[in-house]
Amino acid sequence: MMGPSHALSGAAVWLSGSWALQHFYDYEQSPLALAVGTAVCAGGALLPDLDLSGKVTRNQGGATVARTFGVFSLFVAEVMEKVSLGVYYATKLSRDPKRSNGHRTLTHTIPFTVLVGWGTTTLCARYGKWAVIGILFFMIGLALRGLFDKWAERAGWLIVTLVSAGAAVFTAANLPGDRGYPMIGLAVGVGCFVHIIGDMITRAGVPILWPIPIKRRMWTPISLPDKIALRAGGKTEIVVVRTALTIVSVLATLGLFAPSVLQKFNLDL
Repeated sequence: MMGPSHALSGAAVWLSGSWALQHFYDYEQSPLALAVGTAVCAGGALLPDLDLSGKVTRNQGGATVARTFGVFSLFVAEVMEKVSLGVYYATKLSRDPKRSNGHRTLTHTIPFTVLVGWGTTTLCARYGKWAVIGILFFMIGLALRGLFDKWAERAGWLIVTLVSAGAAVFTAANLPGDRGYPMIGLAVGVGCFVHIIGDMITRAGVPILWPIPIKRRMWTPISLPDKIALRAGGKTEIVVVRTALTIVSVLATLGLFAPSVLQKFNLDL
C-alpha cells in the first residue's frame, strides 16, 4: 500500500478502536488525547517504510515518508535499511533469496512492532515529557506527510518540521501523563501492526511470521493470492480502500463526539 493509505488506515483503526472502548467499556478520552492517539497511530502506520532509503546527500529517492524531515529522515531510513538488511543476512536460511536492500524485512515483522511499542512506552515513562516531545515530534511529522501528502510536498520538509515541533510542544504541555504516556506507545505499536496488515493484502506480502522457519526459509512473504491481492497504488487502493477508510474515520469520530454534543444541545434548550 502507498503512504497515504497506510496513514489513513492507522487513523481509522485508532478512531474506531477508541469508539469501541468508549461505547462498550466506558473508557473516555479527552479530545486532545484522541487527536494525539490518532496522529501517532497514523504516523506509526508509516514507520515501517522507513526501511526504504534513498540518496541522503541529494534529498532524493526512498519512500515518501523517508523524506518527511529532509536529509535527516533520509539518513534515519538509510540506517534502518542497513540494519534490516544485516538482520536478514544474519538469520536467513538456505532458501531465502539474496537481497540488495532491507525493505520489507525487519520493520515488517511482529517482533519489531512489539519492540517499538514497548520501547516508546519505556522512553516516555523513564524520561517524561522530554521523551514525549521527541516522539510526538517524529510521529506527528510522519502523520502529516501521510495524511496530507500533497500539502506536505508543496510546503516542504522545513514547514512540516516546524509544524510538528509546535504541535509536539503544545501537546506535551497539555497531555496528562497518567493516561497519555502509555497510550502513545500503544498507538505506535498499533500503527506498525496496521501497516503490516496493509502490506499483507498486496501481492508482495510481508514476512509476518519471522522468525519462524518455513520450508528452509526464515523470511517467507505472506500475502493474499494474486487474484484478490491489491496492486499498490492501483485504483482499488486509491478509490475503494481510501474511501472506505475515510468513511470509517468519519463515522467513528461522529460516534465519539456526537452524543456529548447532542446532550449539551438538549441541556441548552
